[in-house]
Amino acid sequence: MESEDLVKRELEELQKQLGKKQKFEASVSSLKSLLQCSYPSASPSLRKSFYSVICRVATVLKTRYTAPGFWNAGLGLFELAHLLYSEPSEREHLKACISQAKEHLHLEDNPSLQASQLADDQAHRGYLFEGHLTVDPEPPQPQWLVQSNLLTTAATLFAAESSQASAANETTPEDAANMLQDLINSLEEVVPLMVDEGTVAPRAPPASKEVVAKLPVITLTEEILATLGKDAECAICRENLVLNDKMQELPCKHTFHPPCLKPWLDEHNSCPICRYELRTDDHAYESWKEREKEAEEERKGAENAIRGGEYMYV
Repeated sequence: MESEDLVKRELEELQKQLGKKQKFEASVSSLKSLLQCSYPSASPSLRKSFYSVICRVATVLKTRYTAPGFWNAGLGLFELAHLLYSEPSEREHLKACISQAKEHLHLEDNPSLQASQLADDQAHRGYLFEGHLTVDPEPPQPQWLVQSNLLTTAATLFAAESSQASAANETTPEDAANMLQDLINSLEEVVPLMVDEGTVAPRAPPASKEVVAKLPVITLTEEILATLGKDAECAICRENLVLNDKMQELPCKHTFHPPCLKPWLDEHNSCPICRYELRTDDHAYESWKEREKEAEEERKGAENAIRGGEYMYV
């Protein structure tokens, strides 16, 4: 019973995360793993709790999200639940959810395109990240995340097995000690990695080649030079600007010699002077920036709420 209470609390927490766009896919993935591990030994009450959260996933998808990545995550959950549940009305509803997800993903017109083929295609043609199809193959999960997922699953199984074995008087002190030691070993590996990597911003990749290619090139006229001043120089090579110099202009309006700017943008995505950031070709980095922007908006919203609902605009 104690282990089921633990699972129910985790289900409640996952359900709360479903309404947050940046956490939806991770929450559905965790729910799928939890369902696979806990359902076979779950009580009728716990199975109903699982079903309720799965229905919530379907509702959130229908009313909030259209990105293929979100629906693909939901489809995997619905298909697993359909295999596990036996009650006719629940199976019928899950079947309808599967049908709607496939229709949204345009899989109904291609019945031969099954999950295994999709997985194979993604391995060779990129993967869905935050609802967008990437160009490169999917990178491996960070080691701390792999260890954290394993630890969460192990802890749930440990609690369930301990409860069942205790009722049957089958747990020996040696078995309990071994399981506890395994969990301690996992913690020793996970905690340093989470501390080292969890709060560190990713290294900024180079600017998008397409963006760089479209940067305007201007010719310095006497009027422009007069505006810039007689001591105007290229901030990269430090040479003074002269009449008829060709200069490449960034969106922030700072200009540089094209031969000077290209090597810089091959390594960075920002203006050498003001650090204005250009778009990159790195989908993971762009998604991280979007999540950071959303998190900052949430923080501002919380601060405004504390001030009594007076919204500040910048």
